[in-house]
Amino acid sequence: MTILVLAGTSEAKEIALRLAELGIDAVASLAGATRSPAALDLPSRSGGFGGEDGFRAYVKEAGITAVIDATHPFAAQITNRTARICAEIGLPYLLVSRPEWTPQEGDNWTIISREEDAATIIPKGSTVFLGTGRQTLDRFAGLEGSRVICRQIDPPTAPFPFEGGEFLIGRPPFPVARELSLFTELGIEWIVVKNAGGVASATKLTAARELKIPVLMIKRPPVPNAQTVATADAAVVWAQAL
Repeated sequence: MTILVLAGTSEAKEIALRLAELGIDAVASLAGATRSPAALDLPSRSGGFGGEDGFRAYVKEAGITAVIDATHPFAAQITNRTARICAEIGLPYLLVSRPEWTPQEGDNWTIISREEDAATIIPKGSTVFLGTGRQTLDRFAGLEGSRVICRQIDPPTAPFPFEGGEFLIGRPPFPVARELSLFTELGIEWIVVKNAGGVASATKLTAARELKIPVLMIKRPPVPNAQTVATADAAVVWAQAL
């Protein structure tokens, strides 16, 4: 038995640790979105599979007997493709989908479906903090004319895709006190985030609540019709039962 763990989240890191401790044969795969990702406790590969044919070839050559998909909740293309291929070839597949964030008392959220919708709500000339990563940055081009600050882990390799934007380099964790200080110093008037869920990255929402900053919350893409768990613990139990 060799389990393929599609990684990139804190749940994936915990799953890798637990599988290694249990002596369960497994390999982790990272998409390569971050240049220097934290080390995992399993043999790891990075950079994707080269599309659908590459994935099919890899699982066959590596003798993969099951897949645990613990990728980011917004990695819809990877998740949908993997779930479909696993179903077609009869490979056990488990999706780890952490609970979504829900608004708390004092929150001022507006739910949007697409990044492009932000420009229809945020007034021109606003100071906007994007906690959405760089991969969908071009979809916010309608915010041109505002000061748009995008935080990312790695230094940029290309200029900001529209006028008025700037990068802010930072590696998590981001404690609440640090977020409060940052948002105040920058004069942030709007915050845009994806509903990724999780505890560690929710600190910006706590800071927004305390500072009474409105939040645009991008809702998650739909998940495939597949067996799904919410925690790393449940994923490990599933792996042990294979």
